[in-house]
Amino acid sequence: MKQAPAPHWPAAASLSDEQLALGVQQGQRQALAELVERHHSPLLGYLYRLNGGDRPLAEDWVQESFLRVLRSVGQYCYPQPFKPWLYAIATNLARDHFKAAETRQTDSEPDEPGFWHNKGGTVAAAEHLFIQQETQNRVAAAILHLPPHQRETIILRYYQDFSLAEIADTLNIPVGTVKSRLSLALARLKEVMGQE
Repeated sequence: MKQAPAPHWPAAASLSDEQLALGVQQGQRQALAELVERHHSPLLGYLYRLNGGDRPLAEDWVQESFLRVLRSVGQYCYPQPFKPWLYAIATNLARDHFKAAETRQTDSEPDEPGFWHNKGGTVAAAEHLFIQQETQNRVAAAILHLPPHQRETIILRYYQDFSLAEIADTLNIPVGTVKSRLSLALARLKEVMGQE
């Protein structure tokens, strides 16, 4: 008995995230692979910053986020923007983790790959790099002092480059609330960094 040919699927790279999510609903493996390819690294960066620099935990959350996408893809409503939907899943996963009673914060230093790899630069360039890295570390440490809802908003806006509307969709809050959280978070960051 002859097997029926697989249905034609256009090149995944040429499709929008929303079209790919529709493809995942239809059982297209290439669609899921393309979504993972597009969003794995940015989502990892978001979750890494959100949890304070625990890379293995962030990697676990990314994997679980995509598993939840696969399990709940039937709930995705095309043409709803996919990226905020994905980040809402990841954010809820992180919130659930922090709510768990056994979770406790560690004082481990975040790992920043590539920091000490200054290839043949001058002393001034190395000094500039050090100062820049030190500033980034101070900001990252200050972000950890924010309440979780402000931390999520700051990271989505300034590290993930989400629009206000995308943040609102991700966190399921009005745009006005996003603006308010950003304003309060920036004021708190300024206060925390000024105390150092």
